Amino acid sequence: MNYLAHAYLSFHQEEILVGNFIGDFVKGKMMANFPEGISHGIQLHRAIDKFTDTHPLVRAGQTYLRPKFGHYSTVITDIYFDYFLGKNWNRYSNQPLETFAQSVYDQVSKYEAIFPENFGNLFYWMKKDNWLYNYSTIKGIQMSLTGLSKRTRFNSKMEEAHLALLEKEDEFEVIFFAFFEDLRTFAKQKLKEIQTLHDSN
Repeated sequence: MNYLAHAYLSFHQEEILVGNFIGDFVKGKMMANFPEGISHGIQLHRAIDKFTDTHPLVRAGQTYLRPKFGHYSTVITDIYFDYFLGKNWNRYSNQPLETFAQSVYDQVSKYEAIFPENFGNLFYWMKKDNWLYNYSTIKGIQMSLTGLSKRTRFNSKMEEAHLALLEKEDEFEVIFFAFFEDLRTFAKQKLKEIQTLHDSN
């Protein structure tokens, strides 16, 4: 999943949120450098990504994208799902999306001193361009996918992926609604397991 979903699936726990955001930037023994709560967030991030990558509904959506976008289909569906989460935000939260996004930036900013290498630059642009809010618009995800396309070694065609979404938006939205219910249930349970396992040790 992408950053808006990871933020939402941190369930209003600040250190879990930070871990969920930096998860892709923490490798191997680096885990020992972080406080317990952030470590739990990193573990949750990895569990969410694994659940997403292996879910049959997600794979069904990627089947449509794979002929044109190849292995970049996994990145594209992550962005699509943030779009649908943002677009349907009122279905999942009573807090306005813009308020939620600013709260996330404020909370994560407090931990700048322990950001892993390379995350700081990404987070700077995330705040500056308000990615979390802008994922809720086609223009916002077009900008995000174009930015990702410029950083790939091969011709990913991701700058065109918003057009594939517009073509099959209704079908992808049905997939998102069904999948996200499964993911939300899984993430809640997984976080409880992670925290309970620590408490019992």
